[in-house]
Amino acid sequence: MTSSLGIRAGAAPGSVAAARGSAQLVRRWLAGFAVVLLAPLAVRVLAGGPAPLWATLTDLTGLFALAALVCTFVLVCRLRALSRAAGITALLAAHRSLGMLAVGSVVLHVAVVIAADPGNLSLLTWIGAPPRARAATAATVALAGVIALGVLRRRVRQDYELWRWAHLVLSVAAVGLSALHVQLVGELVHHPVMRWVLVALAVVLASGLVHRVLAARRSSEHVVREVRHDSDSICTLVLDPRGAPLRFAPGQFAWLRLARGGGEEHPFTIASSAAGGGCAFTVRSTGDFGTVLRNLPPGAPVWVDGPYGSCSLDLLPQPASGVAMIATGVGITPMLSMVRTLADRYDPRPLLLVRAAREPRELLFRSELAHLAKRLDLTVVEVVRQPTEGWTGAVGEVATPLLRSVLPHPGQRSALDYFVCGPPGFVTGAARSLRELGVPQHRIHTEQF
Repeated sequence: MTSSLGIRAGAAPGSVAAARGSAQLVRRWLAGFAVVLLAPLAVRVLAGGPAPLWATLTDLTGLFALAALVCTFVLVCRLRALSRAAGITALLAAHRSLGMLAVGSVVLHVAVVIAADPGNLSLLTWIGAPPRARAATAATVALAGVIALGVLRRRVRQDYELWRWAHLVLSVAAVGLSALHVQLVGELVHHPVMRWVLVALAVVLASGLVHRVLAARRSSEHVVREVRHDSDSICTLVLDPRGAPLRFAPGQFAWLRLARGGGEEHPFTIASSAAGGGCAFTVRSTGDFGTVLRNLPPGAPVWVDGPYGSCSLDLLPQPASGVAMIATGVGITPMLSMVRTLADRYDPRPLLLVRAAREPRELLFRSELAHLAKRLDLTVVEVVRQPTEGWTGAVGEVATPLLRSVLPHPGQRSALDYFVCGPPGFVTGAARSLRELGVPQHRIHTEQF
């Protein structure tokens, strides 16, 4: 199996100014989070006055844990510009890392309190403990619950909406009870300088919450044009705007909900062309919110909050002269958006789409892709794990041997942009194979679902 994907001269140049703007935005946000994390510690050391070593360490570990909780919360407050600049995968990774940092800081804070006075072990017992200790214990339990939910989300399948609300309630409880603990301890609250540090942290947290609420309210109203049933479990929801059309880059995603002010909402990648006036979402329906969307009648209202994410060929610092896309399952949706958009733009660049499925009947949109291949320089490689009688395509996994056979020779691979979308294991494996084949990390763009 060989690839026709070659390198052409004269590809559309990237927007260097946009790339620099995104990089500067990310740097500013990183600096802002660093200030939130470290400024309280600096103020405590410089303006806290003389204090015993253990008392200082207790304050520093507690302040750092509180600041880390605030930053963790703010990162998931629908910061559209930041998600476009850094990517949703990076934001979620930072959210998880800061959450673990907060947990580690809480454990260290407890250890310092006990090391300062072993008699403080009695504070961990609920019965007889003072209110400040009970608040701290409850906050720690809530934070442990958040971590447990994160692990469960990775290992088991459960109702997303129930998981999301449980995660939100426990996160709010952890932050609120931590603030109550600081208030009941009183020392920092009554300090003439440190009280303003705590106020600043509260302002940062409140700003994130307000932004999150406003993000829901600025959602644009759409109506259902049609719902196409692509298979027994996959449908495409086609929406028309009631106002200005949604402006998005191919490969981005949005949150959908069925009520104006709130209610259940889920993120879906936009599957339609960015050059059109409406938007479409290809959704897997398995008895949950996707099934509700599948049964919507024409004219039903849907509110769209987006776009978010940076996994798009339109958002690259300097696009290459060729694109390779690798996907499985509904991970095909961002690739469809990109291919449809490039076709509408009459883009001359060579494109490679490697799509995987369990069996041939799960390879949706085959006729459309065949039609698009006549309008584009598009090569489609289909891979199945369980071939049926008469299957003549590739068989097996999307791994290094397959990719080596369909990609250009080693001297040209580093000149392409690669987009990978699918479940975490698929994305990790495909990205690892690309690196083994000499593809630079900055050319690999991933999105997991």
